[in-house]
Amino acid sequence: MILSTAGIASAQARIEPTAPAQLTIDATQIVSPVSPTLYGLMTEEINHSYEGGLYAEMVQNRTFHSSWEGAVPWNLVQRGDAVASVSIDKSNGPSQALPYNLKLSVASASAGNEAGLTNPGFWGFALRPRTIYLGSLYARVESPDIGPITVRLVNDRTAAVLAQATVELKSGPWARYEYKLVTGAIATSSANHLEVTVANPGNVWLQLVSVMQPTFKNRPNGNRVDLMERMAAMHPHFLRLPGGNYLEGDRLEDWYNWKKTIGPLVDRPGHPSPWSYWSTDGLGLLEFLEWCEDLKIEPVLAVYAGYSLKGDHVAPGKDLEPYVQSALDEVEYLTGDQSTQWGAERARDGHPAPFPLHYIEIGNEDQFDKSGSYGARFAQFAAALRKRYPQYKLIATDPSGDSETAHPDVVDDHYYKSPSDMMDLVHHYDAAARTGPKIFVGEWATRSGTPTPNFGDALGDAAWMTSLERNSDLIVMASYAPLLVNVNPGAMQWTTDLIGLDAQKTYASPSYWAQSLFAEHLGDGTAHSTISGEGKRFFYSATVSSGDKLLHLKLVNASSVEQPLSVHLTGVSSAHQAGMVTLHGATYQATNSITDPDAIHPEQSTVSVPSGVWNHIVPALTIEVIDVPLH
Repeated sequence: MILSTAGIASAQARIEPTAPAQLTIDATQIVSPVSPTLYGLMTEEINHSYEGGLYAEMVQNRTFHSSWEGAVPWNLVQRGDAVASVSIDKSNGPSQALPYNLKLSVASASAGNEAGLTNPGFWGFALRPRTIYLGSLYARVESPDIGPITVRLVNDRTAAVLAQATVELKSGPWARYEYKLVTGAIATSSANHLEVTVANPGNVWLQLVSVMQPTFKNRPNGNRVDLMERMAAMHPHFLRLPGGNYLEGDRLEDWYNWKKTIGPLVDRPGHPSPWSYWSTDGLGLLEFLEWCEDLKIEPVLAVYAGYSLKGDHVAPGKDLEPYVQSALDEVEYLTGDQSTQWGAERARDGHPAPFPLHYIEIGNEDQFDKSGSYGARFAQFAAALRKRYPQYKLIATDPSGDSETAHPDVVDDHYYKSPSDMMDLVHHYDAAARTGPKIFVGEWATRSGTPTPNFGDALGDAAWMTSLERNSDLIVMASYAPLLVNVNPGAMQWTTDLIGLDAQKTYASPSYWAQSLFAEHLGDGTAHSTISGEGKRFFYSATVSSGDKLLHLKLVNASSVEQPLSVHLTGVSSAHQAGMVTLHGATYQATNSITDPDAIHPEQSTVSVPSGVWNHIVPALTIEVIDVPLH
């Protein structure tokens, strides 16, 4: 039978309403504490998260790291009749870390017929009106007659010069030069490039050519303002650093050797990330720690434990000792006072005060080490760290770390699931033993959207977070991964990432909003509650903020039909207008994007909550966070 539109409407009207689920909450009875450090951040160098993302450097491949193609993406500029060539010169450089350079050989040039280099940035240079961009470069010349160097920011479409600076050169050894590029009343745009040119013949050797955009809190060598603001709005309590596969690298020689990421930029050689592009390590260990400081959160320090992604490992015992010593030195760099070797080094790097630290993670995803060596490797690290730093809690990345010789304080679990599988996982920890190590869910994500989560992913994430909150007497920390993705073609290696960005803009995914709401309304205790008669895709969390006297009620309806509730509240003495934030999507596939960033966003409202039984309906495909006053 085929129904007309009117017939369909009539048939829908005849559907009997679903009986309300019975939700009982006693806000006066706290069954377990909520971990105050439950929600945090995890990032790594993936999807151009740092290079071309968070790190404020605008020049791509500023150190002229070369492959068989040369120093991509640098190209030659030859205006008018100018004649020039470029080559990688490996004979010397400004430091032992950067012992090579790019040599610009100019056979012919003059005013208006300049020769030099151009750089496209990371999919453009995002320029804004009346803004100062701080630049620097290292140069060496045999004669200053080739100079001066002119540095310009140029519009791709119109060739208009949007900012310009002149660098006067001096002959002799390598020298560092600084300049400022100041825009006027221009239109905001990322369709711009960099030009570095001279107007006279000769040779000039260049290295570490930099243009930095404004940074969060004006931090020197710092991070993008908009992305730091996005992270601050997530209300995090920690940053797991340096994060994920970035710690161990593809090969043993690619591990995150933190000692090569500190000090002056010219003394940082850089290293390959495991995601097929080069990291300059401008965002090094100290910058990670200052990132934490700027967001007023704590580091969760992951130390390299002798395993690489492609399967090689360092044998426990004598071979592992240098890496154990590196970990001890790294903790000293974070926490030692200036009387210690590495505390003094941190002070020389510009940060005299120690950083706070409570957790040290030994390795990353060592469950993939088929050699079975992690138990012995963890034990060797744990013995050394506990002897010197007994005050810190140790995190194992695989259950094999919990052995007769070493017991971790925390075990790191990782979950990447589809929406339906994540919803099926929400009771995973409900009956877990509370006698062993605590749990750190160091990486988790509901994955179906690309490049960022869709609303179905947000529903899966919200369902999972109700479990994290309900079980946070066991789960002390959790962090979504990956956090960032540059959405330009060719920039992404991993789909479903929390925050999207390009050179100019960022946007929040539906999952971002869900996580921000949960973290903002966390509470410090889990209220006693029961539910019956609910739909299979309905989830909730009920936590209490004892100081603010609020019940934080999170309701997640991942079904395509509404969920009626009959809520029996104990602890609410009188009727109240409760604040409510709603996140809704029309379908699982509904999402946000760089061109439509606000399609799904939180909406503020209020709801009347009586002192007795409260009848409430949660619409289909909706997340609600309701703050009920307890007085």
